Amino acid sequence: MNRNRFKQVARQGLVILVLLLGISTGIVLDRQAAPTHADTSSTSSVGPNIQLINEAWDKIQKNYVDPSAMQTESLTYGALSGMVNALGDTGHSTFLTPQMVKSAQNYQRGQFEGIGAQIESQNGQIVIVAPFDDSPAQRAGLHAGDVILKVDGNKISGLPADQVVGKVLGPAGTSVTLTIFNPSTNKTFDVTIVRARIVINNVTWQKLPGTSIAHLRLAGFSQGVSRQLSRALSDMQQQGITSVILDLRNNPGGLLNEAINTASQFLGTGDVLLEQNAQGRVAHIAVRPGGVATQMPMVVLVNKGSASASEIVAGAIQDAQRGALVGETTFGTGTVLNQFALSDGSALMLAVEQWLTPNGRVIWHKGITPDQVVTLSPDTNILTPESERTLTAEQLQASPDAQLLKAINMLNRTAKNHLIAPTDVATVNAISDTQFIALELSWMEQFAFI
Repeated sequence: MNRNRFKQVARQGLVILVLLLGISTGIVLDRQAAPTHADTSSTSSVGPNIQLINEAWDKIQKNYVDPSAMQTESLTYGALSGMVNALGDTGHSTFLTPQMVKSAQNYQRGQFEGIGAQIESQNGQIVIVAPFDDSPAQRAGLHAGDVILKVDGNKISGLPADQVVGKVLGPAGTSVTLTIFNPSTNKTFDVTIVRARIVINNVTWQKLPGTSIAHLRLAGFSQGVSRQLSRALSDMQQQGITSVILDLRNNPGGLLNEAINTASQFLGTGDVLLEQNAQGRVAHIAVRPGGVATQMPMVVLVNKGSASASEIVAGAIQDAQRGALVGETTFGTGTVLNQFALSDGSALMLAVEQWLTPNGRVIWHKGITPDQVVTLSPDTNILTPESERTLTAEQLQASPDAQLLKAINMLNRTAKNHLIAPTDVATVNAISDTQFIALELSWMEQFAFI
């Protein structure tokens, strides 16, 4: 791509961004072109200064010492990322490269090839939000909060998330070496991980030995999760399960529609969340009828890796006093992001609203504080339904997963553990299919999957 072509791309990106910002804030812009006068020191309050962008490009091309670094695509994407970052919506609105768009689409479909973790860009560092259950990343001992310093010996500090994705993703069976810093232990170590085809099994459950309690794990909110959940809850009831632990730990979120449908499996009435736009107007997003387990006693597990859609569900259940939350304060993702596609397959994720809990509590940057705070050391391997299938009751009680054990004790003390009659699953599935919110996503800051 030549210099003129770059200018054209930059101009298109700037105009699109300004138009989208006008739509998202309710402002009608009457001009998008840069001022025609020669004074490039002044800026326009209603349109991009294309002349200044072109001037910067020319200076870079003529004077920068390393010609190999002047890749048109990376400079273009860097400019777009910088514009979105300049909005100040740190951790939410973001620019997505075509590869990141594909990664998000694959996550929604429930599969991709890599090491199986979600990352975020935070203060110039790439931080692991959560490893996926039974993934190469989890088996290698990576935890939420770990910082990736190098990929195959190359420093990545300051790189945008999309470039890190390109370095870590790869065909199944190949390996990648990461240099990891654990801020909790203040230790740095190298780990070599063999990539795999990551098939995300988002809904798993297991009857806990010695109890009539089910440990129900939701690992993410990709498409179809709420339908799987309704079937799982009906199966539990038919097998004599009387109460449930809903495990949202290290769940990075996903589709807003799935979060609404998931919360609606446990709530009979009221709201799941509130959506507040830039003008302060609030829309009530109501519980959808037909929930399978609206009376089953429950406890919800959360931690700092619980984000976006997980926080919606946790906040709705907590505000309705439907079940207690146990664990650690959640991540704090609180804006409704819409995806706006660009011509080359990249996209802008722009915050157009923020969500609140049904009682009006702000989630953004605050998170959801559990009713019972139980912290785990960073190296604790939390129990999953898969790992519990061979446990005895004694082995379960000896587990270091204090959050799960606390939830079990709370449910065992519940006076009314009783069986709820199974609900017609077909009715719930029909609701899930017909009331679909296609565009509203609840992804995290500079989200990417590796």
